[in-house]
Amino acid sequence: MNKQDQIEEMLAHLTRSVDELSEIVAAQAGDIARLKSRVGLLLEREAEREADGGTIALADQRPPHW
Repeated sequence: MNKQDQIEEMLAHLTRSVDELSEIVAAQAGDIARLKSRVGLLLEREAEREADGGTIALADQRPPHW
């Protein structure tokens, strides 16, 4: 195998790797967008519950063993 063939083979592998990584990054971007949306909805629900005079937020409650 000559040098040019080796370079072309390496380039083909690198191109495939870049394409695969690009697909992974695109999928992760979609996942992040969905998670941001869900977190936003959860924050809105919690704010509504607190505004309606709900119970003390779990993070602000004392543990039962105190």
